[in-house]
Amino acid sequence: MNVKSISRTVGLILLITGIFQLFPLLIAVIDHEPRNILAYIESLCLILLVGSALLLFSRGGNRMFSAQEGFAATGLSWIFMSAFGALPFFLSGQIPSYVDAFFEMVSGFTTTGASILTDVEALSRCNLFWRSFSHWLGGMGVLVFLLAVVPGARKNGGTGIYLMRAESPGPSVDKLTPHLRQTAMILYGIYILLTALCIVCLLLGGMPVFDSFCIAFGTAGTGGFAIKNSSMGGYSCFLQTVVTVFMFLFGVNFSLYYMLLLRKFKAVFKNEELRLYFGIAAGSIVLIAINISRMYNTVYEAVHHAAFQVVSIMTTTGYGTVDFEQWPAFSKAILLSLMFIGASAGSTGGGLKVSRVLLLMKSIRRTIRKGLETGGSFYRLRYRKKRAKRKRLVLLCDVSGSMVQFSEFALRFIQSLNQVSESSRVFLFSETAVEADAFRLQNMDLFRSYVKDSGIYGRGTDLGEALETLCAMHPSVL
Repeated sequence: MNVKSISRTVGLILLITGIFQLFPLLIAVIDHEPRNILAYIESLCLILLVGSALLLFSRGGNRMFSAQEGFAATGLSWIFMSAFGALPFFLSGQIPSYVDAFFEMVSGFTTTGASILTDVEALSRCNLFWRSFSHWLGGMGVLVFLLAVVPGARKNGGTGIYLMRAESPGPSVDKLTPHLRQTAMILYGIYILLTALCIVCLLLGGMPVFDSFCIAFGTAGTGGFAIKNSSMGGYSCFLQTVVTVFMFLFGVNFSLYYMLLLRKFKAVFKNEELRLYFGIAAGSIVLIAINISRMYNTVYEAVHHAAFQVVSIMTTTGYGTVDFEQWPAFSKAILLSLMFIGASAGSTGGGLKVSRVLLLMKSIRRTIRKGLETGGSFYRLRYRKKRAKRKRLVLLCDVSGSMVQFSEFALRFIQSLNQVSESSRVFLFSETAVEADAFRLQNMDLFRSYVKDSGIYGRGTDLGEALETLCAMHPSVL
């Protein structure tokens, strides 16, 4: 493995992260916050020190790298970004635990949106900005930015595609132009343009400037870090609608926007993934709006909240306008399904991706047609006018099937834990070892029964074999 090329990439990423920390530092200076100013200066010094050391270490080395180096550089870049990006929160004292600060930044850069904060409004404006800005940086990917703007990162043509492939969450990476640098610049150009348009629309709706930038960053990165404890619930209906529209737009494959710029309207409207993405979202909105219509005064209000939550969940943004935990089980089941499906490939959204769902649907249709047809005819599966490779289809089906099986097992296991919640008190306050052993045996039997019912226990699956071995070797695991 070419360690020096990996070191160089990670060093450049760190220095870019330090450059972006100048924005929250400027806000801290404007707000006259000496402690936060010192925290960001200390963070910048550490970033400069480590980043420069990595670049010096990589001097004179071969800059060419393969897929192996590409994956290693991508993974290490995200780790280093999160580790050093968490320093301002920790050094300022607003998140006293570094582990909590690290969790917050990992959630920010990966656009996960999970948070350890119970009172977001207690953070200073500079930290709120940096927290939301991490979503924007992670949405399109800092490595794509590196390929677009850093001169040295785009030399030795062809090797940069490994960084793109390692960072891309979709099933494939499309080069919009023959040159990778131009592709990266086009993607970031579209990303910046849509973000700027979102900020302008929020400003026209009466949202404060600071709020507009932070909400737009969370919307563009589809991460959902809010700056108010009520998320989007405290803003007007118009602003919520603006965010709904842009969350949906950022969930579309960015290559389609490039095709629109080239005036290939017919090809865009014929795109199978876009039509399925729109169809799933529209269908879910209609079903949920009908299901919750009795909970709101008007049909418009029901459709409004349904549309916001459907798009927010499907794009894995996570903003909220209402507490949908109070909605009927049917609506929550749809939202849970949308969470797994996710947005389009080549977008900033997360999830399984609509393109993979489309491939799964086509694979199922092919299997059915193959079983019904006679005479040796064979139905070839095609996606984007290309024949899908058999190995990828098999892997996709195996992974998707394993996800469904494990999700079912997890739900059943949680159900079993709920059933033994009362008996757990007996274990915690048991006075003798006999009572404790009886509790272990009782819950092991219940655990095994749920594993068997889930359909993954047994020699038919790798997970089943692992669980069977665990139960045999460690009968007192519970």
